[in-house]
Amino acid sequence: MIDVGVNLTNKRFDKDRTELITRAKNIGVEQLLITGTSVNESKRALLLCQNYQQQFPNTLYATAGVHPHDADDVSVNYLAELTRLAEHPQIKAIGECGLDFNRNFSAPEQQLKVFKEQISLAKQISKPLFLHQRDAFQPWFAELKPFADQVPAMIAHCFTGNKYELEQCIDVGMYIGITGWICDERRGKTLQDIVSLIPLNRLLIETDAPYLTPRTIKPKPKSSRNEPSYLPFIVDKIAKITALDPSEIACQTSTNAQRIFNLPS
Repeated sequence: MIDVGVNLTNKRFDKDRTELITRAKNIGVEQLLITGTSVNESKRALLLCQNYQQQFPNTLYATAGVHPHDADDVSVNYLAELTRLAEHPQIKAIGECGLDFNRNFSAPEQQLKVFKEQISLAKQISKPLFLHQRDAFQPWFAELKPFADQVPAMIAHCFTGNKYELEQCIDVGMYIGITGWICDERRGKTLQDIVSLIPLNRLLIETDAPYLTPRTIKPKPKSSRNEPSYLPFIVDKIAKITALDPSEIACQTSTNAQRIFNLPS
């Protein structure tokens, strides 16, 4: 299995990051893609990849980008910094980037500007886009659609949309990232109803740790912190809904991730 979205720079992992990676490896999570959410966090993500390369070879990789929440805080030269980061072989995508009109921690106009600049950067340097979207599907999709065949891949990270939105994404060739949201009997019903529509060759799995701990874990973990070793609970939930074998889902999503992000097999 490959966890294509984990916030491993998060301070909630500071006390046991090494043990956490070991636990993930021990249950079959072979590789982790660390999410970059700002220039500084992207630098920290790359540093983690480099620092753990000897202990965990070919295990940690990262994205480099600016989350919409951080769009108001970009520097005048942030694109140049992202470009330099993306030159490192462990940086596999531009993002997490996109639009979030649910909380508007950054002004919508600035979110859109920074998003468009990162789309152009991904095209320029031929990197996949690791994408965030909340309550902004139409403007988000309108910006992405013209570039669908101009970047190596687009990944709808932590997809939580409806059937129409899913079909739009699949029609332009996007990959769909499924998190523990699908294990939530309160919020995940819509996703549970449509996950079978995702072609296996377009499916990716991710924990988005430390967030979105699968609610199907029994007994419930003492800590609310999610971690990559919980990835099998997401696979199992998808398997139950789709009637596919969990090993087939694990194998195909790993193949997808290796192809998209150019990861060693």
